Amino acid sequence: MLRKELLERLEKIERRFKDLEKELSDPETIKDIKRYRELSREHKEISEIWEKYGEYKKTEKDLMEAKSMLKSSDPELRTLAQEEVERLTQKLNQLEDTLKLLLVPKDPNDSRNVILEVRAGTGGEEAALFAGDLLRMYQKYAEEKGWKVSVLNSSRTGLGGIKEAVLLIEGEGAYSRLKYESGVHRVQRIPVTESGGRIHTSTATVAVLPEADEEEIEINPQDLRVETFRASGAGGQYVNTTETAVRITHIPTGIVVTCQDERSQFQNKQKALKILRAKLKDHYERKRREEIAKERKEQVGTGERSEKIRTYNFPQNRVTDHRINLTLYKLPDILDGKLDEIIEALRSKEVNEKLTALT
Repeated sequence: MLRKELLERLEKIERRFKDLEKELSDPETIKDIKRYRELSREHKEISEIWEKYGEYKKTEKDLMEAKSMLKSSDPELRTLAQEEVERLTQKLNQLEDTLKLLLVPKDPNDSRNVILEVRAGTGGEEAALFAGDLLRMYQKYAEEKGWKVSVLNSSRTGLGGIKEAVLLIEGEGAYSRLKYESGVHRVQRIPVTESGGRIHTSTATVAVLPEADEEEIEINPQDLRVETFRASGAGGQYVNTTETAVRITHIPTGIVVTCQDERSQFQNKQKALKILRAKLKDHYERKRREEIAKERKEQVGTGERSEKIRTYNFPQNRVTDHRINLTLYKLPDILDGKLDEIIEALRSKEVNEKLTALT
C-alpha cells in the first residue's frame, strides 16, 4: 500500500488536474496565449499520474470487494474470489510501482527542444576533428529518434574539423535524453596529423540547453550590442562579400553569440537571438541554483560543463562514461549515434536516486 505522504500528493495532483480542466476550458484563459500554453504543459505532465491514480483507486476497490467474497459459504465462489484477489493484488503492486516512478520529480525542461553546442577543446586540429565526430554523432542520434535538426551556427577548420557548432534539435523529449551529454568529452587516438603513430589525448566540450520561448525570456533591445561582419569559410576564406554574419553581445551578462550560416543578415540575427535566449535561460537558472545552494550552505551539484564525463578510446574500441563507470566496447556504433544504452543507464541512475529520496 502507498504511504500516507504519497497518497496525499496523489490527492493533491487529482484536485489540480480537475482545476486545470476547468481553467483550460475558460474563454478568458484561451485568450491569454502564454497562460494557456503554461497550463496545457502542466496538464499534459500530470495527466498520466491522474489516469494511473484513478486506475489504482478502482483496483483497490475491486480488491476489497473480492476479499469480501472470500467469506462466502459457496466453495466454488471462494475459489474464484481467491484467484481474483491474487490477480488484483499483483495489479495493485504494479500500479504502486508505476505511481512511485511517476511521482519522481521531473525536470521541467524535459519536454523542450534543445540548443546543442559543440566546441573543440585542447588538442588543436585533432580536437576540432573530434568535435566534428561528436557533431555527427548527435545528428545521427537525432535522426534515429525522428527529431528535426537545424544548424544554427558552425565554424570549420581547414581539415574539415569543427571549431564550434550550434544545433537546434526539435522533437518530443529531446532535452530529457540529451541533457546528460553536457560536459567534457575526451578522445584517445592517433591523429591524422601525427606522423609518428603516437596516441594523443584531445577534448571537446558539449553544452545542452533547453530552448526558451520568446515570451519566457524577454530581451531588452537596449541591452544588446549587435555587430555585423563577413561570413568566412574553412581556413578563413571569405564566402560572402557582404556583412551577413551577426555577433550579438548581451551587455548585462557579457554573453556573446555569433551566427553566420545563413545568407541574410536578418536570418542570422533571428538564429542568434534564439541561441541567446537559451543561454540566458541557462544563465538565470544556474544563478538561481547557486543562490539556493548558498542559502543551504551546500555545494552546487555535478553536471557542470567543466566536468570530464566520457572517454572515447580508439585503440581499444572503448567508450567509458565516468559518471556511472560504464564501459562499452562499441565505439563505432556509439559514434554512429547508438547512444541509447549509455543514456538509459544515466537516466536509470537519476531515477533511482530520486526514488530513494522520495520513498
